[in-house]
Amino acid sequence: MDVATYRNAMARLGGAVSIISTDGPGGRHGFTASAVCSVTDTPPMLLVCMNKQSRQRSSFEENGVLCVNVLRGDQQRLSSVFADRNLDMEQRFLATRWTSGASGAPRMDEALVCFDCRISEIHSVGSHSIFYCEVLDIASAPHPEGLIYFDRAYHRVAVAQPTA
Repeated sequence: MDVATYRNAMARLGGAVSIISTDGPGGRHGFTASAVCSVTDTPPMLLVCMNKQSRQRSSFEENGVLCVNVLRGDQQRLSSVFADRNLDMEQRFLATRWTSGASGAPRMDEALVCFDCRISEIHSVGSHSIFYCEVLDIASAPHPEGLIYFDRAYHRVAVAQPTA
């Protein structure tokens, strides 16, 4: 299997766009991700994938906590801000308002939903680290649209309105 074929196929697997944030002894950091999924509901756990070459990886490991901040349909700009390697962390975090979650990780005030987590295990597979995260708290906001990344483009998805 060649890498290009695999990547092209994976581009057809849509995913919610999130800002993954952390804070603690390793500092405050954040990045854009679509590689997030549920692992189990008992106990509530999810996983987040991060490239092992990321300069932020050691901070997430040292802090041991993270928050998955799922973006609303109108927040595509924040995805770009947290993916921009030319912006330092202070500039990234100034792009929106934050509070501290139960874990101490930054929680985005205007996210669609926030999963505040403690990292319970980290596995290294190929080019990525997989963070297995115990969900400590969830904060949701009513909003009619989410943001997904599909076929190398952003798309807004809305809740279907009942027909009369």
